[in-house]
Parts: sequence; C-alpha cells; structure tokens
Amino acid sequence: MQDGRGEDPGRPAGRRARGELEGDVLAALWAAGGPLTARQVRERLPGGLAYTTVLTILSRLHGKGMLLRHRQGRGYAYEPARDEASHTARRMHSLLGGGADRQAVLARFVSELSAQDERVLQQLLSGHDPHVDGERSRPDR
Repeated sequence: MQDGRGEDPGRPAGRRARGELEGDVLAALWAAGGPLTARQVRERLPGGLAYTTVLTILSRLHGKGMLLRHRQGRGYAYEPARDEASHTARRMHSLLGGGADRQAVLARFVSELSAQDERVLQQLLSGHDPHVDGERSRPDR
C-alpha cells in the first residue's frame, strides 16, 4: 500500500520497488543504443549502486532472455534482446492473459487514452500504420 506521496511505507527508505532496478537497467541499455559493460551500466544509473548489484541484475535479465551478452575482454557487454516497444507490448499482452477480465481491462485502457493516442490506435486497428503513412505523405526533400 502506498502513502500519500506514492511511497510504500512497508519498504525501507531508499529501497527500490520490486522490478524497478531491472527497469532502470533496461532503460539505460535502450538509451545507450549499443552494448554496455556492467561498469558502463552502473555509471548510467542513479544512486551509486554497487558493481556487484548491477552485475547480478544483468545476469538475471540475461537468464530471463531479456538481454544478450557478448564477450568483451574478461567480462561481457550487454544489450536488450528486444527494443523497448516490443518489450512493452509483450508485457501488456501477458497482463491481459493474467486472468483479468480482458474486456474490462481493454475498455479501461481505451477510456484513458489521449485523443491523439486514440486516433493512432484506430489507424492501427484499421490496418494503417501511422508511421508508414506519415512517411508516404512527406514531401521529398
């Protein structure tokens, strides 16, 4: 349960929520645009984490199939196995299959979309990719 500041009073001060550190590591790797060593990931994360903590998270993410790793010197360089959009879509799909009332979840999701996101979703559902269509409508330079 969270308090009025959005914090979990049962979690010790300064501790991250479950899965938050994995999300931070993935975000750092997506932002990098290429493989990073554990030391490079650590430098991109807030909070002065221990090197061994970062290494543990990278190993866990690799074990879950979320990261690829390549030998670099005596260690490894890591990169995401999927781009951020694919990862998010996969998480959304797994949440919908989690026994919840799919129709209710989808209805709530759609009801909270911005007008622009709703237009994009309508275009995607009708078979038009707004990114591709936008490229076609651009004048040649």
